[in-house]
Amino acid sequence: MEYWFNTKSGQVQRGDDPDLPRSGDLMGPYDSEQEASRAYEIAAAKTEKWDEEDREDDDWDSNPLNDQS
Repeated sequence: MEYWFNTKSGQVQRGDDPDLPRSGDLMGPYDSEQEASRAYEIAAAKTEKWDEEDREDDDWDSNPLNDQS
């Protein structure tokens, strides 16, 4: 079973819900209702992890045209 977090309503919805909107208002899928209820927290943690990886990668922009002369 998949669960989704609806950012518009602030509610967790089951993936088998026939009224589940198919829009950009959904975050997921998640494996559990509890996990879906933490969608914002999980997204923030993932974003922070990716930002940290970008900071650690000194050569992420190896395009010489982006170098300031």
